[in-house]
Amino acid sequence: MGPVLAGFLQLLALIGALALAYIPLGNYMGRVYSSDKHWRVEKWIYKGIGANPDTEMRWPAYLRGVLAFSAVSVLFLYLLQRLQGVLPGSLNFSSVNPAQSFNTAVSFVTNTNWQSYYGEQTMGHVVQTAGLAVQNFVSAAVGIAVAVALVRGFARSRTGELGNFWTDLVRGTIRILVPGAAIAAIVLVACGAIQNFSGIHEVGQFMGGSQQWNGGAVASQEAIKELGTNGGGYFNANSAHPFENPTPFTNLLEIFLLLVIPFSLTRTFGVMVGSVKQGYAILATMATIWIGFVVLMMWTEFAHHGPALQLAGGAMEGKEVRFGVGPSSIFAVSTTLTSTGAVDSFHSSFTGFGGGITILGMQLGEIAPGGTGSGLYGMLIMAVIAVFIAGLMVGRTPEYLGKKIGTREIKLAACYILITPALVLVFTAASMALPTPPNSMLNSGAHGFSEVLYAFSSAANNNGSAFAGLNANTDWFNTMTGLAMLLGRFLPMVFVLALAGSLAEQKPVPATAGTLRTEKPLFTGLLVGAILIITGLTYFPALALGPLAEGLTS
Repeated sequence: MGPVLAGFLQLLALIGALALAYIPLGNYMGRVYSSDKHWRVEKWIYKGIGANPDTEMRWPAYLRGVLAFSAVSVLFLYLLQRLQGVLPGSLNFSSVNPAQSFNTAVSFVTNTNWQSYYGEQTMGHVVQTAGLAVQNFVSAAVGIAVAVALVRGFARSRTGELGNFWTDLVRGTIRILVPGAAIAAIVLVACGAIQNFSGIHEVGQFMGGSQQWNGGAVASQEAIKELGTNGGGYFNANSAHPFENPTPFTNLLEIFLLLVIPFSLTRTFGVMVGSVKQGYAILATMATIWIGFVVLMMWTEFAHHGPALQLAGGAMEGKEVRFGVGPSSIFAVSTTLTSTGAVDSFHSSFTGFGGGITILGMQLGEIAPGGTGSGLYGMLIMAVIAVFIAGLMVGRTPEYLGKKIGTREIKLAACYILITPALVLVFTAASMALPTPPNSMLNSGAHGFSEVLYAFSSAANNNGSAFAGLNANTDWFNTMTGLAMLLGRFLPMVFVLALAGSLAEQKPVPATAGTLRTEKPLFTGLLVGAILIITGLTYFPALALGPLAEGLTS
């Protein structure tokens, strides 16, 4: 079997597995966020944090809950790293320096999981399990909670109430992420991923010196890292490391994990708004972009010219030989079209156009299917933009799911789609213009520019993967990427929740003969076109200076 055929067969198997999980998982998540009953363990948590789970919140109160919880989480994780040198079970690692502690705390709380450090040489067991792994759960739950609040905004009428943030946070963690990650961790352990708390030990001689490895609770963190679209690896090699990702089967399993919740949330959306066809329309948009990007990535990596590449079956530089070009391409596209920083290959070694595809995937806003929660609310914002464009074409007030898209709604949607590109482009320009930041680039020219563009695209979109080749462990990049992650996570949430509150207050508008049918293929095509055109116009000049220039000259 040739590598191209093997890659496409794995793609078909992945699509089949996602299709099987779509309806049951989507329906289950719909019941989780619609139930009025609380589990006993959830009641204990509510009592411990002093929250009333039955109190409805308007959008400002819901936002205050998001921001307060995230601020406390950043502070706790920052202090945990700063105190690592005196904590037990820290493998004799010293405390993390202030700039890197800030960057890492922000990174994991914002569901970005950007790492400017070597995990196996910097973080001990306490920080990994009590700090980073915990944030892998709760940061993902925050994203789902905000998405559910927006869905309630479409589903409810004549009320500004969007549910209870603390209830949504706890239920997302306890009922969805914990059981899902537990099952996935057991499978990973059975397939060879490690799960222990061993110390540092020598494993043999390597190039004239001894090689050392430390163990860790890797399988459990790997499971939630993918399921929660987090991405921070226990080891610097991330999901290319055999302790994290031992076999081709686990590689495909990890891709499935990072896609299954974002895709299934479209079913949850359809169930909660009372029309599963609306969910299918959003799903079709996400799937069209994802499959298109995967096919394009496979073509660029398999068809690259040169006798060495042809003999190897594709552009194998930077790819794990255990996986090959096809699965590496699927992983790269999936991790950059979601807010997942996990990688099983070296994105910097992809072809010029292949590297550009990974950057563009993040710059789309990571909405195909996007992160846990963030992908759904990002796509719904684009749906609002699309119906507004359609309304301009026919001279009709735009409507979506029975809600009028007026001046307030379109301003909030416009602010959402503008904030992230502004962060990416401004921080990239500043890094290239100042005298010292370019010293962190391993390469010069177009590829070096791509390294910086990728870093801020990853940070501002809360992805967390790296193009590599860029030394991001400097005061400049630790601080600037930290700010990009904070602003790129929470400013969009402000606009999402404000939009949700505005929609929930409206009186439903009855459908007429002139209403745009947003569950039809025509709307799906309009939505795909709006996403690609808006992103293309925003980022094309920057992409032309980096990956496009490199691809055309290589």
